[in-house]
Amino acid sequence: MADLFVDELPAAAAPEEPGADAPLADRLRPRSLDEVIGQEHLTGPEGAIGRMVAAGRLSSIILWGPPGTGKTTTARLLADSVGMRFVSISAVFSGVADLKKAFAEAQMAAKAGQRTLLFVDEIHRFNRAQQDGFLPFVEKGVVTLVGATTENPSFALNAALLSRAQVLILHRLDARALAELLARAEALEGPLPLTDDAREALVASADGDGRFLLNQAETLYNARIQAPLDPAALGAFLQRRVAVYDKDRDGHYNLISALHKALRGSDPQAALYYMARMLTAGEEPLYVLRRLVRFASEDIGLADPQALVQCLAAKDAYQFLGSPEGELAIVQACLYLATAPKSNAAYMAQKEAWQSARETGSLTPPANILNAPTKLMKDIGYGQGYAYDHDADDGFSGDNYWPEGMAPQHYYRPVERGFEREVAKRLEWWDKKRHDIANAKS
Repeated sequence: MADLFVDELPAAAAPEEPGADAPLADRLRPRSLDEVIGQEHLTGPEGAIGRMVAAGRLSSIILWGPPGTGKTTTARLLADSVGMRFVSISAVFSGVADLKKAFAEAQMAAKAGQRTLLFVDEIHRFNRAQQDGFLPFVEKGVVTLVGATTENPSFALNAALLSRAQVLILHRLDARALAELLARAEALEGPLPLTDDAREALVASADGDGRFLLNQAETLYNARIQAPLDPAALGAFLQRRVAVYDKDRDGHYNLISALHKALRGSDPQAALYYMARMLTAGEEPLYVLRRLVRFASEDIGLADPQALVQCLAAKDAYQFLGSPEGELAIVQACLYLATAPKSNAAYMAQKEAWQSARETGSLTPPANILNAPTKLMKDIGYGQGYAYDHDADDGFSGDNYWPEGMAPQHYYRPVERGFEREVAKRLEWWDKKRHDIANAKS
């Protein structure tokens, strides 16, 4: 039965039609989920969002992705797709009073038979206590929470909230998706004043951020430039480095792939060549540094723990010195990575551990290694029988740390190269000690 006082319910903010003077990004905002670019793994028929919309029911979700990938747009279109009220707040500008008001209005709407989608932008900016405030309203179904964050939810959101929401990852927009955005802009505003090479350079400079790309395009339109700009002129006009690709159109992604493969193949000369190709063409040095940092963990890891340190030091040096002086630090990091011993053992260990965590769900750790800050927890066995390793011979108790019913796993397998040779010796020593202690107890 509908609530008699439904007219007292404040209307949810309806999306306004952008005017002719609205920013280009607003005028090109998708009007349906199938117009969202670059997130087909979520919005397609087999994607998590596509399935929810087909069923007509949404669960609470966290949209995690870089800026300019469509998190806010996706949330609003989700509400429209299933006929829900859409209420939006930002954790940057909102506090407890705003949340209480939103929850109160959602409760009124529920009495009137209206479901509410509460979109919280930058949800990671709410502290743990504020995040806890969502829990009762999410559990009772007063609101369906859709949070957006650029931060890793595992660290930015508390476990209780994560257990009640599905984390969906939005991808950084690739070159195809960004090119499609530019095509839509040109269909609305006309051709951009760019050569083909400059157009590719503009797409690459966006680094996966669709909003940034459209803002740059709008700047070009507003300037009413007559003659098409080449990459060098584009970079000078936008006051931003843009990559200039050669006549063979090797391109941004081909060159970064070649750099990565040359580093992995321990060829410092080829690696330096491809890095020079990128930097002299105008590639953002911080983009190159991000790839080097990733390489240090993925392809070297503990074979040389200093590799990651070198890359982060190069990043600091470049940010301190700027171009061109700071680029020598990037060269140093590149040469260090290329000449370092290689191992992907940490990378493979991560993949196996993540898979194991997904398969085993929420198995509780053994009670002896759980903290017992309260009397009740002590009474039910938390912390009972914990062996403090520093009190044992060699600082090693040999205790079991795996959940009950789960056999010990071996994810990390160090290689016989570089410092990982020493790591392998350590693991062998611990394993022998653990085996000897187990035999002594049996």
